[in-house]
Amino acid sequence: MVSFGKTEDIILKDLKHLKYFEDLLQEANNDLIQQAQKEGKVCAAYTCENTPEPLLNLPGVFSTRLRAPRTGSLEVSTYYLTSFLCEYTRALLERAVEGGFNFADCIITPDGCSMMNRCVENMELLNTLGKGKEHFFYSYMEIPMKADDNGLNLYVLQCRNHILKPLAENYGIDISDDAIRAAVKEHNRVCELIRAIGEYRKDDNPRITGYEFQVFTLATYVAPKYLLIDKLEETLEELKTREPDAKFPYGARVLVAGSEMDDVDFIKLVEDSGAYVCADRYCCGSFPGRDPIILNDEEDPLTQICRQYMYRGQCPRYMDSTKMDARRDYVAALAKEFNADGIIYEQMKFCDPWAYEKMLGSHILREEFGYPVLAVDRPYAIGNSGQMRTRVQAFVESIGIKKIRKESDNG
Repeated sequence: MVSFGKTEDIILKDLKHLKYFEDLLQEANNDLIQQAQKEGKVCAAYTCENTPEPLLNLPGVFSTRLRAPRTGSLEVSTYYLTSFLCEYTRALLERAVEGGFNFADCIITPDGCSMMNRCVENMELLNTLGKGKEHFFYSYMEIPMKADDNGLNLYVLQCRNHILKPLAENYGIDISDDAIRAAVKEHNRVCELIRAIGEYRKDDNPRITGYEFQVFTLATYVAPKYLLIDKLEETLEELKTREPDAKFPYGARVLVAGSEMDDVDFIKLVEDSGAYVCADRYCCGSFPGRDPIILNDEEDPLTQICRQYMYRGQCPRYMDSTKMDARRDYVAALAKEFNADGIIYEQMKFCDPWAYEKMLGSHILREEFGYPVLAVDRPYAIGNSGQMRTRVQAFVESIGIKKIRKESDNG
């Protein structure tokens, strides 16, 4: 058996704001949401990475991606959605029925998948959101399945009619080009900070863990961005001088790719099992979700935002062959850039789009790109899964054995 150091052997000085960010993730209606609403801002909830975030962060409004931390029983939502729908959609409906999302002033959902549509439709039918809110609205968007000019025209139209127009009509939000450009500027500052923090994962002896990075990244999806910028800036400054007191204790560097991931405990479990998460490609992650948006002065900003979201998007909603091939190339390029030894391809149970993507992606990344790949399906909330821990440990050990054999062959 190959022996590796334990992750607890690595000693890093506590980051000043880590606990603050961890606490933010304990509740959907976190403290910063409450603070922003007290300041008179509108809370726009959304459910899918295909919703352009800057359009939900115009002056006077802020976005939060819905999640259901500390999920327990899914009995009620399973009654309405059946046990064959993914646990993310069931967890959201369960929390909505419990009244946990009544803080939202609207909810905007694209048809990234039919399961999410059913989830939000049931929220509306059961009257779970908007209690006591005169201007609350539900909005459903159609998302293109192919990235081309026709798809872009559809995307722009949908964003204008189902995001900008209802925000302006119901809450008087400024949806001018100047307002959109201001929102992009704030969005880009957050992206720049997250990317700069994430660069430290490339170090041979990283000064930030994958778990810590995911905590900071996820917070930027669920809390008002303008209230996080100062703390992200301080964290980046801390990392410039933060050094681990021990040598790299992990058995392998891995990239985690796959479906919706708002459970930081999954990343913690992976790292506690001996694999350092050096890069990410999943919903609520930094790639490509924290790509800055580049605007020129010649074209309207809405079209530019939609074009970049459509062409950079890695969602299996896009089914044209060019996008399908590009998704595997993208993961392979990230693995190379961050010096990953292997890839963990995760899919939430009963997520149909990612089930096909995981099957093809894991095969192609293994056979054509030569990466060791562990393909797993997982529950929405991983908890302390002994089975998952054992699988990751075995994967790390297999990578270690291959390294030893390769060194022996080259020696």
